[in-house]
Amino acid sequence: MAGRWIEQWDPEDETFWRTTGERTARRNLVFSVLSEHIGFSIWTLWSVMVLFMGPEYGVDPAGKFFLIGTATLVGAVIRVPYTFAVARFGGRNWTVFSALMLLLPTGAAYAVMEPGTSYGTFLLVAALTGVGGGNFASSMTNINSFFPLRKKGWALGVNAGGGNIGVPVVQLVGLLVIGTAGAAHPRIVLGAYIPLIVVAAVCAALWMDNLAPVKNDTGAAREAVRDGHTWIMAFLYVGTFGSFIGYSFAFGLVLQTQFGRTPLQAASLTFIGPLLGSLIRPVGGALADRFGGARITLGNFLAMAAATGVVVTASVQESLPVFLVGFIALFVLTGLGNGSTYKMIPGIFQAKALAKGMTGEAAAAYGRRLSGASMGLIGAVGALGGLGINLAFRQSFQSAGTGTGAFVGFLLFYAVCSVVTWAVYLRRPAPAPVPAEAPEAEPQLGYARV
Repeated sequence: MAGRWIEQWDPEDETFWRTTGERTARRNLVFSVLSEHIGFSIWTLWSVMVLFMGPEYGVDPAGKFFLIGTATLVGAVIRVPYTFAVARFGGRNWTVFSALMLLLPTGAAYAVMEPGTSYGTFLLVAALTGVGGGNFASSMTNINSFFPLRKKGWALGVNAGGGNIGVPVVQLVGLLVIGTAGAAHPRIVLGAYIPLIVVAAVCAALWMDNLAPVKNDTGAAREAVRDGHTWIMAFLYVGTFGSFIGYSFAFGLVLQTQFGRTPLQAASLTFIGPLLGSLIRPVGGALADRFGGARITLGNFLAMAAATGVVVTASVQESLPVFLVGFIALFVLTGLGNGSTYKMIPGIFQAKALAKGMTGEAAAAYGRRLSGASMGLIGAVGALGGLGINLAFRQSFQSAGTGTGAFVGFLLFYAVCSVVTWAVYLRRPAPAPVPAEAPEAEPQLGYARV
């Protein structure tokens, strides 16, 4: 796949960006969104499949939470190699390959989705859907290289938001099938996605590009791993994206288990939260571009804690309307937070470059180098938050028959995220974390605008 290679790329050069770069970057963004969108749909496929699994499948609610947790785990872990694949094979080439890989879990699910299939087989097929989660990491790393720093919040927000919409779309497809053909026909959902996967791969092959200047930098990867900001941002991303993907997987199952909704009733509500959370993500990036990612992220975590308090109250009182209001508000806030936290990453590393005395293109190149290396790791750790959410729900329902205990834990976690955001990125002065092997102190940085 020699494909289309661009030998020189300098988006920070305003003349280059205006005459050539912007048009090319936007074209790649469009088809990156398409591929990532399908990837998210396949990754979250089992949030829909469990709604089709009635008593005849012999799988209890705890088993269903474990199925969706398995898909979450594999999708999180596979993000790390997917991040480095872009520089190794080219963004266009890897997008084609990773899109075609989605045929494996979709075809496998089509083959086994019927009563009588063993739980172990379901578990294996759910794990295969994790390849869809990897598409996010490679897509974000690729698009990060195409856009200048001043446009990254918007571009990464659009890319991620368009991909995230794959979650509510697959849930809407599930609703359509349940509402028309009935809960006994999950294969219709799977059959609908097979041609879409092929379309995404063909479009990437025809209209995307590889950037020759983007190379894997093992030194940058090691530096990113040693940098404390990588782990701090990974922790914050657990609170935003981890919440989004965890709630997306679990929402319908919580409605069925705690509020006794039928598959059709659950499916008719499940898509609303992920849809709003996906649509709002670019807004979070744009707000971060204008007001600073740290400020938006802090306010967002405080609001998430408040919304979770509403959910806890509704869970205790068994009020479905109040529960829906609080839960959907949580989805919206996770979307905003996803956009603002991802905008912070390149800004943080460019701020570090300026503190080291770099200027102009040197500082921008350092920021791209370190942010690109850290994004895969941050995305992988953040996605593990989805696993944590589903395991917390599983334990809460097993021990108490309700999700209240899990929600209380989430509220406390968002409070901790708020404190960390303020202490590291908004308190003045805010010292930069120092790598363990570097005893000398780094210059103090102010991160309010990152």
